[in-house]
Amino acid sequence: MTVAQTRLRLHLHVIVFISIFRHVNALENDTLLELKESLINGEKLTTWNPSTAPCNGNEPNWEGILCVNDTVWGIRLEGKELRGNIDTKIIMNLPSLITISFQNNSLEGEFPMFKRLRRLRSIFLTANKFSREIPMDAFKGMRRLKKLYLANNGFRGQIPSSLTALPRLRDLMLENNRFEGVIPTFVRDNLTFVNFANNLLYGPIPKRLQNFPKSKFSGNRDLCGPPFEECKVEIPATTIIMVALVVVAALAAITVAFIILQLFRTSSTQVPPYKKGASADHDQMEQGCGKAPGTVAAKKVDLSLTLTFLQDDTETFDLADLLKASAVVLGGGVFGSSYKTTLSRHKVLVVKKYNQMNNVTKDEFYKHMRKLGKLKHANLVPLIAFYYRKEEKLFLADYIENISLAVHLHGSRSDVKDRLSWPTRLKIVKGIARGLLHLYNELPSLITPHGHLKSSNVLLNQEFESLLTDYGLVPITNQEHARDVMIAFKSPEFRNHGRITKKTDVWSLGVLILEIMTGRFPANTFHFSKGGDLELTNFLDSIMKEDVTVDMFDKEIGAFDKRNEGEMLKLLNIGLSCCEPDVEKRWDIKEVVDRIEKVRESIDNDNSDNDNDNNDGD
Repeated sequence: MTVAQTRLRLHLHVIVFISIFRHVNALENDTLLELKESLINGEKLTTWNPSTAPCNGNEPNWEGILCVNDTVWGIRLEGKELRGNIDTKIIMNLPSLITISFQNNSLEGEFPMFKRLRRLRSIFLTANKFSREIPMDAFKGMRRLKKLYLANNGFRGQIPSSLTALPRLRDLMLENNRFEGVIPTFVRDNLTFVNFANNLLYGPIPKRLQNFPKSKFSGNRDLCGPPFEECKVEIPATTIIMVALVVVAALAAITVAFIILQLFRTSSTQVPPYKKGASADHDQMEQGCGKAPGTVAAKKVDLSLTLTFLQDDTETFDLADLLKASAVVLGGGVFGSSYKTTLSRHKVLVVKKYNQMNNVTKDEFYKHMRKLGKLKHANLVPLIAFYYRKEEKLFLADYIENISLAVHLHGSRSDVKDRLSWPTRLKIVKGIARGLLHLYNELPSLITPHGHLKSSNVLLNQEFESLLTDYGLVPITNQEHARDVMIAFKSPEFRNHGRITKKTDVWSLGVLILEIMTGRFPANTFHFSKGGDLELTNFLDSIMKEDVTVDMFDKEIGAFDKRNEGEMLKLLNIGLSCCEPDVEKRWDIKEVVDRIEKVRESIDNDNSDNDNDNNDGD
């Protein structure tokens, strides 16, 4: 083939590609105009004009359209007073569509046949007027669906069983409808945020959902099982007899197995006696196994019970002690469940389970955990120990009595004894800043030393000292999961440029200061509630568009006067500056902490911070 022929063929390929690209764009244009015509009040979409393309690169020409590379990937028509229904036959012609949102409209009629759109990842239909049953197979085959928001409608009938098999479903918001029957059992353990409140549901709450707060199930007909009272089931006498026989047989088998195991241990002179609570490194113990031929089986029993302790001055114990201790479920966060575990009257721990940390090697994980274990500061919750398994990890820390800052800010009055006054809030902010600065100083190799700073990850002791938790987890968290749930990845720099920086935790601190001072609730920073980037953006936009006045302060903050009003506004402005979208203009952590330290309770009280001076600042 000659050079001229090669050039000709290349030129023809380019022409074909451009023709296909233009055809796709024209198809998108026609499809969206057809959708506009199908909706009542669609004429209000005045920017949907056939004379312009929907997209200009990554920017939309038409309102409510999300674009990337001149292609429509999302429709967001919220609060447009639209009526009628969504014709999925029309939007099937949008090949790159992965998210749709028609929240706060007046759509009604049959549930749209979204299963035609198998690429969809997010469906937001909250606050419309749907009132019919959803077919059981409505979500069949939608393997990519992650978020389904159907709250505040009038849906009837049972919750569709096709939801239970979706492998990626994480958010399921069904509150304030008229769903009835039992809550189905979900095959996967992926659900991170759910809400079934205020429906007509009854029966036992499935085991996979029992770690969610009671508020997510309240207002139903007759639900039972954790987090409510146990279900009361009347068992026939014959069944009781059969169960008793099975239990007796099982106990007998366990007893025999125990005796055999004891005989095996006592007859194996090569196996040293197991030391309860040994905190030796797993690698060293495995090497020990290699030096004792014939004793590997016994060693494996011991290894499965071993905790790795990070603090030299901590009383040691093993996993068996932990399993025997009384435990209470505290909740389910974006990483896994948390438990309050009582080993003794003087030893109460929090045990957190992490499921999304299996992409780093064992050596990398141990090295990072030892680094976190060395951190000591008055405003950090120290890690006591951890348990390693490839599939899941357990982190152990001391239980803090006075619960989280999030509960104090947003919980019901029954959850907390005292409201947070201005001096208390200032004390809390200073403690958070000092703890964060310590992380920056001690973990210089980490881009985001905390990475997940939010109000539910700030615990308060009895003196309302701030204690940061869940810090330093970005390097050992599976990156896809980190990007989905961790606060650092909601920052402007990540949303706009796909990267986090040394100032990303400063942005998170700014969001937290605004939350503390205004009392407003950024949806995706609370430990059992997850919204997307949109909710957090709206939270910041709503604050930044307001004039900075005392009217912005949380009403629960109590009385204040001219002596402290200026200092309160000063702290609020620091929070706003930390949220500067331009990373280059945003302050670094040292400047932020320096400015926070200079804020006083009131302008005539130079000693207002004395109660904080005992903290180990950096």
